[in-house]
Amino acid sequence: MAITGRPRGFDRGAALEAAMLVFWRKGFLAASMNDLCDAMGIRSPSLYAAFGSKETLYLEAARHYAKTIGPSVWDQLKNGTTGRESVENFLLAAVSVLPECGKMPAGCMVTLAGVSEECTDAILQAMKQVRIDCLELLRTRLNDSLVTGELPPSTNIERLSRFYFGVYQGMAIQARDGAAPEDLKGITETAMDAWPG
Repeated sequence: MAITGRPRGFDRGAALEAAMLVFWRKGFLAASMNDLCDAMGIRSPSLYAAFGSKETLYLEAARHYAKTIGPSVWDQLKNGTTGRESVENFLLAAVSVLPECGKMPAGCMVTLAGVSEECTDAILQAMKQVRIDCLELLRTRLNDSLVTGELPPSTNIERLSRFYFGVYQGMAIQARDGAAPEDLKGITETAMDAWPG
């Protein structure tokens, strides 16, 4: 008799991690059900039973990415005695996370996802919201620096936030294209030269 459904000992967390890596590496459209099932070590009935659809699996994998990988970069905005130091720590963390390393694909899953027509509306909106939230983290940290007087009163916080977020996004794309850590570090150093004052 053929075995169907979820295998005994199914580890949902490990399966989700495997799906995240496939989606991160290939994107939503290019990741086939065979790719996902092979990586997750399950059959398609188990995938559907555990996660619903490919779209809901993608959305859950993206949330998993945001909870497990994202903090290693974005939490650095809380580390530093000054705003400048915090932003530099954030970009330097990106230097160590964005290049391909071991099983981890290059780039940022959220930056690379949901900016083309290949995704569903739900994915496009979810990824847009994550990027808006990340921009707000930068905006908040830079605004704190304005309030404390570290940044000149004339500083346009919106522009500066978008600038540093754009630097991060550019680093993510360049890492996907093969930029080495030293290349990304050079981008960081140049970006910090643009710090006001």
